[in-house]
Amino acid sequence: MDYQILFKRVYEPAADTDGHRVLVDRLWPRGKRRDELALTEWYRNASPSPALRRAWHRGDIDEDRFAADYGDDLNTHPEKLTPLMKLARDDRLTLLTASRDPAHSHLPQLRRALLNQLEQEDAQADGREPSSPPCYAS
Repeated sequence: MDYQILFKRVYEPAADTDGHRVLVDRLWPRGKRRDELALTEWYRNASPSPALRRAWHRGDIDEDRFAADYGDDLNTHPEKLTPLMKLARDDRLTLLTASRDPAHSHLPQLRRALLNQLEQEDAQADGREPSSPPCYAS
């Protein structure tokens, strides 16, 4: 199945084509009221941990290290993706961030993790992969 998962700045105006609009930042964007954003949800659990976010913003780690560590966290805890996956299955999903440049934020990594997880679930549902290990009971 083809899933439409987009990302953009929370400061850009909402569009009719956004579908579900989910803010995936741990902190609320400065100067914005909730009713201005036309949010479906504010989902903090899929955002980078506070320690990882601080290390990146202080410049202690580079973008590649940040992406690797954040990707490892999402792979270790795939349950963090479940609410977003449900929304992506329902309609177009627009991930929102207050970052100045969404293409160099956590959103590309989150989008990739969501698409990978959705593809794995679809493969299991289609029977291309076993949903559980085979049973060899006698």
